[in-house]
Amino acid sequence: MAHQHETNPAGAELPPVDLRSDTVTRPTEAMYSRMASAPIGDDGLDGDPTVQELEAVAAAALGKDAGLFVPSCTMANLLATLAQSQRSEQIVLESNAHMYTSERGAATFTGQFYLAVAGIAGAMDLNLLENALQSDGHKLKTALVAMETSHNNASGAVLPLDHMQAVHAMASVRGVPVHLDGARLFNAAIALEVAPAQIARHCDTVSLCLSKGLSAPAGAVLAGPRAVIDSSRRLRRMLGGTQRQIGILAAAGLEAVQVMGARLVEDHRRARALSEALNRMHPKVSATIPQTNIVQVDVSLSGRDSAAWSEALERVGLRARPWGRHRLRCVTHRHIDDADIDRAVMAFRAVASGLA
Repeated sequence: MAHQHETNPAGAELPPVDLRSDTVTRPTEAMYSRMASAPIGDDGLDGDPTVQELEAVAAAALGKDAGLFVPSCTMANLLATLAQSQRSEQIVLESNAHMYTSERGAATFTGQFYLAVAGIAGAMDLNLLENALQSDGHKLKTALVAMETSHNNASGAVLPLDHMQAVHAMASVRGVPVHLDGARLFNAAIALEVAPAQIARHCDTVSLCLSKGLSAPAGAVLAGPRAVIDSSRRLRRMLGGTQRQIGILAAAGLEAVQVMGARLVEDHRRARALSEALNRMHPKVSATIPQTNIVQVDVSLSGRDSAAWSEALERVGLRARPWGRHRLRCVTHRHIDDADIDRAVMAFRAVASGLA
């Protein structure tokens, strides 16, 4: 297929529509302004005032006692496991959770065991969870249960609050804390039409990524009981996660937490529009029906794998990420408008037109 260049009315070539991830979002002008004027200090020595403000604001938004600013949500999740479990203990989580599929390599350093429990749409089978929580002397002790919402590998699915409540209750009865990988928690809150704290109340600790749909350039917050956060702060230093005048980045994080959540509804609307258009387009292409901002496109019936589709789509102006051999992942975000969704559909149509 020949490379096709789209142009705008002025004749300039349009950049590709980038649906690979919401991590490609760039800071807003308001973020840059706050970064330029942020009061800063040494966060590893006597504290950075802007970091301290972000930690307090984020903890309050999540309904927790305290917060800790860290470089990434992966580190936040790791700190939650280290602060709440020991070597030779197990962490139970849903089998397609990001902490399991993409982050469990940390166990080679921590000596913890990750036990995957099958689930549907990111929600663990509660009977299997019950079995995993049993301790009879022949099993590793379960020290932590982890959930994820919205759920990345389940096409942005949002856990029902009654499911989260059930998981938390089952674990709490046995004195087992629950961690929530809330990288896209604000997306889940928008989808459920509740405040983020109404979701986070069903866990003991929670991580929040600031650099996805919330558009900060980097960073995450881990929130939870003060004793756990104090322990995590010490562990952060051991992992090399202490940063000095990092209030410059925390200022963007404040804008992300205080301002950027409300607009995520636009990303969700555009994801649904993309899904609906793709499902009308070609019988050999099917898209998931999104609850949030992630659409997975199944190309298994097309005779081409996801890598071939990704290459072909890029030639006609769309960047989509292979997600396994037979699926593509498309993620809407702040830099995607209605015209970009139209262009994305046109790109899929152009590639699909070459199918036998």
